[in-house]
Parts: sequence; structure tokens; C-alpha cells
Amino acid sequence: MPNRLLLAAATALTLLLTPAAAVAAGYVPGEVIVKYRAGTPESVRERLESLAGTDTREKLAGGSEQVAIEDGASVRATVAQLRSDPNVAYAVPNFKAQAAEIPNDPGLHRQWNFLDEFGIGMEEAWSLAIQRGAPGGRGALVALLDSGVAYERRGRYRRAPDLRHSTFVKGYDFVGHDRHPNDVFGHGTHVAGTVAQTTNNNLGTAGIAYRAKIMPLRVLDWKGSGDSVAISRAIRYAARRGADVINLSLEFPSEVRASEIPDVLAALRYARQRGVTVVAAAGNQADAAVAYPARASSVIAVGATTANGCEAEYSNAGDDLDVVAPGGGIDAPNDDNPWDLAHCRPDERGRSIYQQTFTRGVRSFGLPGGYEGTSMASPHVTGIIALLIATKRLGRHPDPAAVEAHLEQTATDIGPLGFDDRYGWGLVNAGAALR
Repeated sequence: MPNRLLLAAATALTLLLTPAAAVAAGYVPGEVIVKYRAGTPESVRERLESLAGTDTREKLAGGSEQVAIEDGASVRATVAQLRSDPNVAYAVPNFKAQAAEIPNDPGLHRQWNFLDEFGIGMEEAWSLAIQRGAPGGRGALVALLDSGVAYERRGRYRRAPDLRHSTFVKGYDFVGHDRHPNDVFGHGTHVAGTVAQTTNNNLGTAGIAYRAKIMPLRVLDWKGSGDSVAISRAIRYAARRGADVINLSLEFPSEVRASEIPDVLAALRYARQRGVTVVAAAGNQADAAVAYPARASSVIAVGATTANGCEAEYSNAGDDLDVVAPGGGIDAPNDDNPWDLAHCRPDERGRSIYQQTFTRGVRSFGLPGGYEGTSMASPHVTGIIALLIATKRLGRHPDPAAVEAHLEQTATDIGPLGFDDRYGWGLVNAGAALR
């Protein structure tokens, strides 16, 4: 079962964001930690302390001692002197650690969805990915089925500045039927930013799996509309070409049933059989049922939460909901359980999800407000999965069922205790998922 919300800081014993800075932040002056070998008489310990010019300050769990240097010698000299005695098991400085570094992206202060109380714990997750040898999800391949991505300079198109150092593999435009899935709508570029915006580059915003490879697949037109043929073909394309995870920030109308989209469901089963994890938006009609394709049993269905840790007013719910992630917007007016009574403020203005995308046409980029929805929530989960796969946290080739179960087990249990139809198994927690 997922853990209840713990209002605790992420562990400080993490590496910094960049490997070059992954060094200890010095040590406490004037003291040493020493442990004597088992059976060393107290008289011998006292003699060693006298020779080394130290005095015991505190006995520590595990049998070691925190000692103060009283003769003015340096920490290094005292450590060397103690280590030279065969009765000493070890002597070390009292090293300091420092908290994980916050990226320098100027728009990060707007990304409550990454770092705030009801964000997804990215500060810890970025550090853990570095420790596991896969900074920013390096090595994972994410397929984005969307309105395309501003990923190349071609004709009137430009690459989004904050995706300039992101890695893209060959995609396809299933709307225009060519090999250039450029975005003209802005939605796909925003989604790509959440997954893999270049991070710690002093520009724009941060991305979750900022070194993952992106496969842009255009299935939505300039109005954000796409058909089941394009979607089913794109799912199979991604699965055949080695995608680790597929993101579907799209939904069919709530009245569409499984029997009416057989090709899409068959493609989803095909992807599952090939070991691809599929994530999809639960839908934005505030319905009591999850929309397809998220409702399919082979898909992780993602609902949306707000900056207050409340269900978003638009987010679909139901028994098929698996987890929730930040989608922004206004709180739903829920008041039938203690969690929602304590957190939901439906009369307050909501907060958007910010990523770099178009502002005025395909050559103008910024951080526009107003982006909210389960479409914004889904790529949070996709990015976390990319980190899981790249770090091999669940093994070299984790089964999609194992990935889903792990996300549910490490989610922060918000809402009523345990699974519920508004929050599923809880708010995804990137730090907990990578521990």
C-alpha cells in the first residue's frame, strides 16, 4: 500500500545535480569519528586519546565515538595518528553532506509540480538518477503521441530553445504523412518539455527525464484532434522501434466505448506484449469514468491534481484510475472526506503547469500560462518511468505490470486511505520510486 503523506524534506545525503559537483562539502572542524576494535580495553582507549590529544564528545550507535580534537592538531593529522594504531578499526573526519542542488533554470520557481509539497519530488529523484548512473534518464526512449514537437529547424519551423540539447530519434507525422512531425498546436511541445526539457542550462524550465531520448509522433492536427487510425498506427510504430514508454496525452469522448476503437485497443495490447509501458490521460470531462485509451487495462490511467493536492475540477475519476499527477487548475469542490475538506479550495484561482512552448506562432517561444489538464499530468508519470527504466531500478527490462505496480506502491496516498476513485493509488512520487 502507498505511504501516507509525509511532510518531511528529501534526504540530504544525495549527490548534486551535476556529477562534477558531486563531492563532499567539507567536514566538521575540530572533531573526528573513531571506532576501536572489539575487545580493546578502556585503559588502551584512554591512552590513545591522550596521545592523539582528543576527548570523547559522544558515543554513537554502532560502537563508534565522536571525539573532539583538543591539542590544536588538524583533522587530517589526528586521523592519520589514530589510524596508525592497530587497536583502531577506523578513524574518519565528520564529513558534511549537502542537499541536492536545485537546477538553475529561471522558470523552475513556477514548477510547483516538481518541487512543492504536492509536486512529485524531483529534487531527490534527479540526484538518485545520477547516483544510479543514469542522469536525467539517459538511455531511455520515450514516444510522444501528440501534436508533434518543435524539434527541428526546417522551413518555417524552429526547435524550441529549451529542447535544443534534447535528443530526438526519428519520428513520423501520421497526420501529414511524412517524416517531419513538427508541432503547430503547441500541446505536444509542452508535453515534451515536462518529460525532457533541457535542465540546468540557465534557460526556460526543467524536465523530468532531461536526458531521455524522445520519439515525436504526430497524431493530432492543428486543432488538437486526431483519429483512431493515426493513433493505432503510431502506437505500433513506437512499439516496433524500441520505445520504452509511450505517452498518450489525449482522450476519446466519454461516450466512446471499447467496441468502437478495436484498432487502438489491439495496438495497445501489441505494445504491452512487446514490453512497452503505456501512460495516458484520464480525461478532462469531470466524469465518474476514465476515458479511453486510458481506461484500457494495459494502460496506466493518470488523473490530475492541483497545487493544493486536491483533485482538479476537470479530472475524470473512477475505478479504472491508477494514479494522479500534477495537472494544474482549480480544485474540485469535494467535501465528503477529511482530505478534501482540509485541502480543496474551489473558490481560489488555480496554478498552471509551465513548460516552454509556442506563444505567437511556431517561431515564438515562452512559458505561457493556461496549460492545465490530465494531458499535463500524464507526462509526469511518463518521465518518472523513463527514470526508472534508465536507472534499472526494477531490472534491465522491467515488465509494464511491474512498472505500474511499483508506481502505485511508491505513490503518496492522498485522499481517502488506500485506493479511491478520485486519486487512484495516490500522487506519484519520483523520489520514492527511485529509492
